[in-house]
Amino acid sequence: MNFYIIIPAHNEQSSIGATLDSLVNQSLKPKRIVVVNDNSTDKTQDIVEVYTEKYHWVHLINSKSSDQHLPGSKIINAFYKGYGTLDDNYDVICKFDADLIFPNNYLEQLSNHYKSNKKLGMVSGFCYIETHNNWVLENLTRKDHIRGALKAYRKECFLQIGKLKPSMGWDTVDELLAKFYNWDILTDESLKVKHLKPTGVSYSKASKYLQGEAMYKMRYGFMITLISAMKLAYKKRSFTLFKDYMSGYLKAKKSKVSYLVSEEEGIFIRNLRWKGVLGKFK
Repeated sequence: MNFYIIIPAHNEQSSIGATLDSLVNQSLKPKRIVVVNDNSTDKTQDIVEVYTEKYHWVHLINSKSSDQHLPGSKIINAFYKGYGTLDDNYDVICKFDADLIFPNNYLEQLSNHYKSNKKLGMVSGFCYIETHNNWVLENLTRKDHIRGALKAYRKECFLQIGKLKPSMGWDTVDELLAKFYNWDILTDESLKVKHLKPTGVSYSKASKYLQGEAMYKMRYGFMITLISAMKLAYKKRSFTLFKDYMSGYLKAKKSKVSYLVSEEEGIFIRNLRWKGVLGKFK
């Protein structure tokens, strides 16, 4: 299968080399890697250029944007800068972070999964972080959720869900829409990916309300947002985050910001979320 990989990178000099090393040494080589150097002020560009000179299928795009490290629209806008340079001769399109080290059979194993299930729309491994010299699971979400750091989409699924939404919550709504269109999603516990920078460690303070805003945009409704905010805040051991999430939701509702999904898709999403919540009590 043909894998195209896009890597948004903002000031990633400490990790981008390790990420690219792990990708160029895959047992199944990607057909294209595009690194989007998104307003970096460090040596990210210099490091990537070493790989572009050695591998004809590794490319660098320089892009200007905000100098803040923000989740959501900034990352996806950078993704589209890379996507716009690609042709459509891919079977799988990947959005990977610039601080990951992949096992050398990662793409080969994804390909095997896709080949064995024609309805498989998305598949990934798991992120591990280093704690006290040990690599442990970065346990922030359900094990059936594919982290935004390592997304891989079958082409037909990617196009049917309307590609990626330039908003916080893009890495949740993509899965919800995939399920809406009857695609399967798989996480493979045997694929352990080293995540060099724990999620959110370098995010700007300006991002703190975006999670709650995303829940509004996905048409969660107040009660599901309340439950989700409590769960996320508990996982991160921060009551302040719970207040920020709810404030973001209420501000978005008051401002009537645009939704990411249609009313029909929103009904499906709420029903799916309630099914998950009620299933925990059985």
